[in-house]
Amino acid sequence: MRVGLGTGSTARCFVELLAERVRAGLDVLAVPTSEATRLDAERLGIPLSTLEDTPQLDITVDGADEIDPDLNLIKGGGGALLREKIVASASARLIVIADQRKWVRVLGRFPLPIEVVPFGLAVIRAAVEAACAAAGSPGPALLRQNKDGHAFVTDGGHCILDAALGRISDPRELAARLRAITGVVEHGLFIGLERTALVAGETGVSMIERP
Repeated sequence: MRVGLGTGSTARCFVELLAERVRAGLDVLAVPTSEATRLDAERLGIPLSTLEDTPQLDITVDGADEIDPDLNLIKGGGGALLREKIVASASARLIVIADQRKWVRVLGRFPLPIEVVPFGLAVIRAAVEAACAAAGSPGPALLRQNKDGHAFVTDGGHCILDAALGRISDPRELAARLRAITGVVEHGLFIGLERTALVAGETGVSMIERP
């Protein structure tokens, strides 16, 4: 199979388990969604490719920062939302794995990551905050920083604004408004991409599927 590999702590668990299967003889070709995942998969011996060489994937397995009952997601806590969305869009199926804490009735408790170009950051930030307010989800958009106090930079050379909205009443409207802003590269709302969620809780793993 041609498999997309997600980014983040939960996706890293999947990469490690997949590597065990590969060592046992499983034949896969994987496309990572970040440099961090690429390094992990390379170290573990998983055969790798790129979307340039393998543009159609059978499946992508990734984590999520939040999942709602319609299987809409917030992703990007790990800083790879642009590449994650590209890889997910190139996949016949997206499966998200998460623990019960990520399952929410309404998205928004987790700050929404928005990947933006560094040029004109103040202007873009003001436009993002205005778009969130117009979509019924007002809140500040804060520049993500590293532990050293410098701006976090994505694998694509962009910055990330984390919009602390509390509640996203209409994910589709907000996604459309953010997409229309010049300087916004991508946002962390994944709508209509996921078909299956595997959610682990104290009583076991639940499978939720979208028709």
